[in-house]
Amino acid sequence: MGDYSLSIGRFAPRKSAWRRMTARDSLARRVDWIMLLAAGALSVIGCVLVWSATRNRTEINNGDPQYFLIRQSINLAVGIALAVAVMWLGHHRLRSAVPVYFGFTLVVMLLVFTPLGTEINGQRNWLSIGSYTIQPGEFAKVAVVLAMAMVLAAQVDAGDSEHPRRRAVLQALAIAMVPVTIVLIDDMGTAMVLCVIVLGMLLASGASLWWTSGLLAAAVVGAVLVWMLDILDEYQINRFAAFANPALDPAGVGYNTNQARIAIGGGGLYGKGLFEGTQTTGQFVPEQQTDFIFTVAGEELGFVGAGGIILLIGVVLWRALRIAREATDLYSTLIAAGVVAWFAFQSFENIGMALGIMPVAGIPLPFLSYGGTSMFVGWIAIGLLQSIRMKRPLSA
Repeated sequence: MGDYSLSIGRFAPRKSAWRRMTARDSLARRVDWIMLLAAGALSVIGCVLVWSATRNRTEINNGDPQYFLIRQSINLAVGIALAVAVMWLGHHRLRSAVPVYFGFTLVVMLLVFTPLGTEINGQRNWLSIGSYTIQPGEFAKVAVVLAMAMVLAAQVDAGDSEHPRRRAVLQALAIAMVPVTIVLIDDMGTAMVLCVIVLGMLLASGASLWWTSGLLAAAVVGAVLVWMLDILDEYQINRFAAFANPALDPAGVGYNTNQARIAIGGGGLYGKGLFEGTQTTGQFVPEQQTDFIFTVAGEELGFVGAGGIILLIGVVLWRALRIAREATDLYSTLIAAGVVAWFAFQSFENIGMALGIMPVAGIPLPFLSYGGTSMFVGWIAIGLLQSIRMKRPLSA
């Protein structure tokens, strides 16, 4: 009978490639395609906006109008490859490597204070390697998310506690404050993002509200002390002054904000057309391909185009929140929550400073601003979210 069944199975029709790909337990059904398409669309739009902002800038594009377009496209390809690698390895398998990655990130961050460090726009937070520059603070965002998730979830996922205990919370805060302290020396924008990540993950962990309240109080006191003790550099003070009153020095500290407002306001409802922005082609907005990339969208694509970008960012955040809710363990939930806090605050701050409702902080708009490091870590975060999604129960 066994031989007969075996012979029948040998001639049974095999499932087609389409049926295998669309099966309920297939990889294609587990991946969040809506998130991938939204992140991909943002990245492609970003490449086009970067191209528009730099094609006429011969002083930085080496005389090649497509120079930044090609480089950003390569950054995107590498970013997607990193996301696929993270999805293939899985966030649980990477858990044991978190201490190594965290330590490596700290070492790279400290290298900015060596001769390898490069100062750009008054901030010494870059590493120069040949013709490439790396911003180590970007990698710290992933490191803080993974390290805090690992520490806060250890006892809970082991079944020893329902919520993170005091010792775990203190350990997580101590670990997170190391990179925060390093970047705070010369990169307030990244420090702000890291602090929001810490706060968001504490809230999502179920830790006592006393800890969250205490952290907020400490942050407020720390900010006041930093201001009162003149710890801030002059350029940082000028940014806050320009935010408070852009008209105070329109040709000086308020220049960036005023020009950004003119660019966005001039776009109207439908924009002036791609490559037709007068502020963009006239190079009136500094760092338009990086920190102020949203002004290109506002001027050339108008309210509709800029609103579409915000909508796509909202889609990524919505899907990330859904992944956090469906996660089967606290470690996964905290990773997703950390990414949500990171993307949400960074997007709000970047767009807000372009609109003049937030101080200029020098942080990129996820997936859109020019820069390899920012693109890489953004897609690594997408890979982590997809890995969590792929581990969800089939009924979810």
